[in-house]
Amino acid sequence: MKNGFTILSFVIILLGHQVEGFGQNTTSNPNDSTQQVQLAEKLAKAISKLSMKAYGVVNYYNYDWQTDPDRRDAVDIERINMYMKYRFTDKITLKTEFEIEHGGTGATMELDKFEEFGEFETEIEAGGAVLLEQLNITFNYKPWLNIRAGRLKLYVGVSSKLDLPVDYFTGYRSTMENTILPLGWYEVGLEAFGDIGLKKKWSYKLYLVNGLSSSGFSSANWIKRGFQRRFEVANAENLAVAGRFDYNLKNKSWVGVSGYFGNSNDNRPKPDLEGVPGHVSIVDAHACLNFKKFKVRSMLMYGHLQNSDLISEANRNLSNNLNEKRTPVGSDMLGFFVESGYDVLSFTKVKDKQLFVFGRYDFYDTMYGVEPGIFKNPRWERSAVTFGINYFPHPEVVIKSHYAMRTLGLAVDNKENTFLIGIGFKFSTRNY
Repeated sequence: MKNGFTILSFVIILLGHQVEGFGQNTTSNPNDSTQQVQLAEKLAKAISKLSMKAYGVVNYYNYDWQTDPDRRDAVDIERINMYMKYRFTDKITLKTEFEIEHGGTGATMELDKFEEFGEFETEIEAGGAVLLEQLNITFNYKPWLNIRAGRLKLYVGVSSKLDLPVDYFTGYRSTMENTILPLGWYEVGLEAFGDIGLKKKWSYKLYLVNGLSSSGFSSANWIKRGFQRRFEVANAENLAVAGRFDYNLKNKSWVGVSGYFGNSNDNRPKPDLEGVPGHVSIVDAHACLNFKKFKVRSMLMYGHLQNSDLISEANRNLSNNLNEKRTPVGSDMLGFFVESGYDVLSFTKVKDKQLFVFGRYDFYDTMYGVEPGIFKNPRWERSAVTFGINYFPHPEVVIKSHYAMRTLGLAVDNKENTFLIGIGFKFSTRNY
């Protein structure tokens, strides 16, 4: 939370700097109307450089799971994200993003090598999980070359681009991607991006960022929990590269590929796998096609983890204080989904509202491949059929409901059915 206030104060100071002298000048010569008009214009110009954007999700869940008959129904204030952007010049911009998740709790960990003899300490710092997701400065050079530096978002997969509740059909973001990848995935480093080719049809993003930590890898979520957000600082002994290339079509449609590659072992809390490489390789092909009233999205993702058997063995010996899963890790992951939706109100005379009926199929296996000696648990082979509706009473407000039927790779008691109803919204100032 203190990070959020620090950034907010910083932006306010910048704004104050822009209007410096406003109060002093108005009192030095209060009758000079020309000067007051000029100062008022200066103030308006400074305010025009500040812009905001926000979106949020609230959901109700009803569970009918054979795997967990005692699971209780729940309501979840899933998240609210707030962006603040300040334009120093036409070519230099500051961007921040704060996220409040679940209205929940916030904690960080640190490794105390001296007072606690090398044990991990947990510090509860706030009553709510207020995360500083982004803090970066963008330098716009040319349409085909721009540089962003700081804590930034990795655009790997589909959900990173269809992140707003008005963008995706299901009540929560892609269950396949959310199981395997950090959502959202933010790292510290550099990004180069731009539009290239004839009529700027191609878009690209290239990243050099801090890597994952293999101490958080697990059977159920593969590399997802390796996203370093448990400690006050992230280890950067290993860096990673990532990239994305999209071909842009009409109606904001796109097809493309994205990928990630980086070592994850030297970023562990302790150097217990020093000299053992643990490269994570991820590649996907994706498509988002928007026709007049019909939308189709699809993605195929494959990943490989080097020396997953040695990582599994090292994780088994991690301190309990880390609260990691410490389960065996698969060497290979495979996942894909396809979904489509149609606005049925297009058949009526109602023109200012939309009602999408959609269907979706997911398959994902976080232990698709395992090293010799690692048990390939069928529980982690999952498929899901989901159908539901999205009602838009306003283009920026959506009421959602879906029914998801997930099947695990187990022989019996393998059904997990979930009913959801929720709301989502977004808004932004005109300058964002």
